[in-house]
Parts: sequence; structure tokens; C-alpha cells
Amino acid sequence: MPTHRKKRGQPRGRAVDQAALARVRELLGDAPRRRDLLLEHLHRIQDSEGCISVSNLAALAGEMRLSVAEVYEVASFYHHFDLVRESQYPPPPVTVRVCDSLACAMAGAETLLEDLESALGDGVRMQRVSCVGRCAEAPVAVVGMNPVGGATADAVQSRVAAGEVLPELPAGIDYDAYRAAGGYRQLLRVEQGSLPADRVIQTLEDAGLRGLGGAGFPAGRKWRIVRDQPGPRLMAVNIDEGEPGTFKDRHFLEQDPHRFLEGMLIAARVVGIEKIYIYLRDEYAGIRGMLQRELKRLLADPPYDMPPVEMRRGAGAYVCGEESAMIESIEGRRGMPRLRPPYVAQAGLFGRPTLVHNMETLHWVPDLLEQGSEWFTRQGRRGHSGLRAFSVSGRVARPGVHMAPAGISLRELIREHCGGMQEGHELYAYLPGGASGGILPASLADIPLDFDTLKPHGCFLGSAAIIVLSQRDSARETAVNAMGFFARESCGRCTPCRVGTEKAALLMEQLEWDRDLLEELASVMTDTSICGLGQAAPNPMLSVLKYFPDEVTGD
Repeated sequence: MPTHRKKRGQPRGRAVDQAALARVRELLGDAPRRRDLLLEHLHRIQDSEGCISVSNLAALAGEMRLSVAEVYEVASFYHHFDLVRESQYPPPPVTVRVCDSLACAMAGAETLLEDLESALGDGVRMQRVSCVGRCAEAPVAVVGMNPVGGATADAVQSRVAAGEVLPELPAGIDYDAYRAAGGYRQLLRVEQGSLPADRVIQTLEDAGLRGLGGAGFPAGRKWRIVRDQPGPRLMAVNIDEGEPGTFKDRHFLEQDPHRFLEGMLIAARVVGIEKIYIYLRDEYAGIRGMLQRELKRLLADPPYDMPPVEMRRGAGAYVCGEESAMIESIEGRRGMPRLRPPYVAQAGLFGRPTLVHNMETLHWVPDLLEQGSEWFTRQGRRGHSGLRAFSVSGRVARPGVHMAPAGISLRELIREHCGGMQEGHELYAYLPGGASGGILPASLADIPLDFDTLKPHGCFLGSAAIIVLSQRDSARETAVNAMGFFARESCGRCTPCRVGTEKAALLMEQLEWDRDLLEELASVMTDTSICGLGQAAPNPMLSVLKYFPDEVTGD
């Protein structure tokens, strides 16, 4: 029986359609065909065609000298890549995505979805999606790349009728205005030696600045650890805030992007970084365009001999908020967390020591160097020091990002910064750390909102994403929504998370919860999951069992 063998060196898989190959080559232009640029090339195809057809996927694999399986496993991992068969090509010209995560669910996302299903025609593709980072504007729909806050069916239809346009860029402080106001002065002090690197790190340590992406690791200590590693050293900034309830990175970037960029460059100079990667979530299309514009202006008139900076675009995977999963994504792979050790400070991007930071942490650095650690530590209540930026959504009169003293309580935050509760609503419960931070009853609304203070109550602050519930809401339904989110977003690498989240979601749909089984499942997930997604996913469920038992008895 005759056999057909591939020529030596030719990738295996589907034969490449020559017309598709020509189109892919046109879209990629002279961009390098490196493996770490795979997601960027997939985005180019998706942006142009509205989807990724099987032919284009095979053509991209051939062009990059990868197997079709390698490209498919990456493309199919991320929510924002729409893979279609030839019979489904082309897709409808407009895609409407409706968020159904916690804040939007509370604000009527299900009703909006029902209204849109009957209102939108065949020329529109509608998708239910997880948090898009605009919880203060709930419910939210995204038409193409354009968000519609406080969405109604009429508002979404109007946006669809307006046609596809490039996303509007935020009107934040631009490069010229930032420099005119004294911006990059602290970076120049570091570069010129009037502010030594050791003093910079000491200032961060004296201020007690901690990572503000959720883990809370001391920033100064992290800088010392990475600086002590052999070069070349790299840096990755994680702006993939996908935790339902979290939107402060977007808030700060829209207002003052160069404050973050200056902090980033100070860190790079102090630690001795040779290249920087900025990983930005795909939902922030306007910010992406703005940052590209401002980086171009910065590079045209740099305050010093800067290291290269590359922007990388996420593709809709919550797990990439975990540092090693983000690194895998930057390298052109599925965003799956790595086993430790080694830690990313020792072997991160491309196997090199890597300084990984959240955007907000770096945003604070110029202010701390200008005003001193004492200015920062003077802020605070109940023995806690510093300022905290809280993303507040839910049943408050003024949702949004609110700057408040560390150690403030939820009750004080609502009263002093959020304009109180919405009319007709009374405080019932709250999530202090987004979907994964647990749920506390109103009777515990006087606990200081800061690192380490919520742990005895089975919760944590995380990225300070506060979601406020009223008597019209259900803690049980909130936990069900959160577990459904975690089940969808599990990367699937480890069994405790992959199977545990799905099993928990099914058990939580039952009229009466099986307490013993759910607690046993939670213990396995917490103790054996590889990363924080599986470890923290049971928190809302356990909180309901502990603080809201009447909601799960089946009575």
C-alpha cells in the first residue's frame, strides 16, 4: 500500500491553501515570524477577518513553521479568538458581547441579553462574556471594540447602527503635558545618580509598598531579589486585570498613563532590566491605542537611553493575571501557570530572571520618590499605613475607583467616598476582594480593609475590588455566578481546579447544598491546585456556608 510522506522539515498537518497563505503574508507584512509573536499574529488575522478560519490558521502555521496542532491549541485556548470552519465563513459583520459577571448580573445583564436576542438581526453575532473591566458602568455590552456602559437594548442598537469604528482613545495626560508638569523628573534623578538605586529601594521598603495586583508581595524586596540575579534581566508588567469587580488599572491608565510609564522605567533602571514587556488585556482597546501613541512619543524624545519596550495583547483569559501564565502567553503559548520552583524572579520570560509587576504598583513609584515614604505612611487608620485604591461596584450611589486610607472599613468607604447606598437599598453583604475574595455579611462591615486583616474571616483583599450587595441580592446566587466564572476560566492544567470548579458549580445549583461534600471539595482545591485560581475559587462558596446558611438549606 503506497504511503505519502511529508518532505523533511515540512510541518505536519492540514495542507496550506495558497490563497490563504497569500492573505496571511499580506496581513503579517514584514513582522518577524517568531514563536513568541504567535498571539500578535492571530490578532492581526482576527481583527481583519472578524474570525480565524481553518484555512488561515493552517496558513499561519505554515508561515511560522509550526504544526497546525500547535497553533490550534493556542488559538482555541483564548476566548477572543473565534475559530470557524469554511462553511461558517465569513461571520456576521458585527459582534456584540454582553458581560454576565457579578456587577453586570446584579444590574440586569440577563434582561439585557433577552432584549438583545429579540432586537438584533441576523447580521449581528451576540456572545455572553465574562468581566470586561467596567463594573462601575454595569450592565455593559461591547459592540466590536466599543464598550457601551449602562447598556440598554436601544443604546446597543444605536451603537450597532453607527457601524464599526476604531475605539475612542482616552483623553488622559499626554507626554507633553506630563513633561511640562515635571514628569520624568524622578527617573532623571535616578539616571543621573542624584537618587541612588539603593535609596529608591529603601524608600519603597520604608513606605511598605506592596504588590497591588492581589498577592501583596513587598515591592522593594522583589526589586532586590531580581537585581541580585545574573543578567540579562527582563521585566513584564501585567495589566490583564480580569477579576470581576476590578477596574482600577484601566482607571489610572485612562487618566495618567505616563505616571505608570515613569514608575516602570524607574524600576527597570534600578533593577538593571534589558527589555520590558507590557501585557494589556484585550478588552482595553482604547487604552492600547493610547499607550502605543504615548510610547511612540516617549521613544521619540526619551528622558534617557531607555531599554526596548514591547506591548503584548492578551486574548481573553483570566488565568493570565497569574504571573507565570502571563509569561507563557507572552512567549506565544497557552496561558497555563508554571510549577514552582523555579520562581519567575529566577527563571521567567525566556528563562531569564524577570521582574513582574502590576500596573498600579508602578503607578505609585514616582509619587513615593517625590513626596517620601513618610508622606505615604502618614495615611491610614487603625494602625494601617498608606493609601489604597478601591474599585467599588454594586449597590452604592457612586461606584468607581476611590482613593481611601488603608484600614478604612467598608461601612466608612460607602459613607465617605461612595455617597452611601443606592436609594431603596440597604447593605446586606460585600465581596472585599472581587470574585475570589469571599463574601462577608453586613455585620462584618467594620473590619479594616487591608492586607492580612480579612484572613481570619475566610476572605482577602486581593486587588481591592469591592462589590456591594443589598437586601435585594442573594449571597448564594453571587457565589454561584462566581463559581461559574471560575469553571469557565480554569486553564485545565491541574485536575483539582479543572474538575473541582465544574463539580462545585453543579453542586451549587442544587436547591439544598451538600455542606460536607462541598467543604471536602474545597479542601482538595485549596490544598492541591497549582495556582491561585483553583486555590481561591471556593472562597465565595465557603463564605455562604459560613455566614449565610439560611440561603442554602432548601427551605
